[in-house]
Amino acid sequence: MTDTSMAGHVPSVPPSMSPPKNRRVGRRLANTALRLASPLAIIVLWQVASMTGLLSPRILAGPSEIIATASRLVASGELINGLIVSFLRVLAGFSIALVLGILLALVSGLSRLGETIIDPPIQMLKAMPFLGLLPLFILWFGIGEAPKIGLVAFGTIFPIYLTLHGGIRSIDKKLIEAGQTLELGTRGIIRDIVIPGALPSLLVGVRYGLSVAWLSLVVGEQINASSGIGYIITYARDFLQTDVIVVCLLVYAIMGLLTDGLVRMIEAYALRWRPEMIA
Repeated sequence: MTDTSMAGHVPSVPPSMSPPKNRRVGRRLANTALRLASPLAIIVLWQVASMTGLLSPRILAGPSEIIATASRLVASGELINGLIVSFLRVLAGFSIALVLGILLALVSGLSRLGETIIDPPIQMLKAMPFLGLLPLFILWFGIGEAPKIGLVAFGTIFPIYLTLHGGIRSIDKKLIEAGQTLELGTRGIIRDIVIPGALPSLLVGVRYGLSVAWLSLVVGEQINASSGIGYIITYARDFLQTDVIVVCLLVYAIMGLLTDGLVRMIEAYALRWRPEMIA
């Protein structure tokens, strides 16, 4: 009787054994707070130095002044209009680089002859300081939109090409042989084997290329520009408006983070079949 009641009894878990998950959450919150502590301390010291006059506004404006300037620029529409123009330039230059980079990487990665013809010039151009090519771009394309978009495209094409080329070359040859055995044909092998296998490398190149695109635009927009975030920076530089300059630099940084986050979302969706993405 006693044995039957003991066998049917399920022992309760002691309360002390249940909170490891709570401990992990608490540890994460503590780590997050520690990581935020130093940036917040820097901002507080920055504000104190500005209020006490230790840091001149001509050197660097204080955080409160920067926030007020950002609100003013947004309310006037100047910052929004400049952001739209800059974003369209990045979009145009990056689109050109994406198409050309993928085409060149496919030809070079799938053909020995293509690699012999395409890869050496790409490697030579990659070694050049592309920001130093801006004077040539102005001489070739004038002072309109073409040199700015061209500079973005020129700087962005290399990470896209190099990562995709490496991804294609790293595909297991047995998979290609299996596709040939199944008589997929060249298009079928590219569509069903090459592109899925090299897609992770391509997305890495896209993320890196977007950061280079915004960096290129920072330089391109500060020369002979009549609109865009870079134009606002140039105007503010002439009048020593450090608050406006910092606001525009923060906009560049935020746009870089947002575009990188967008590519991460695309990566998580496109590569959801991979075990590490599922985990």
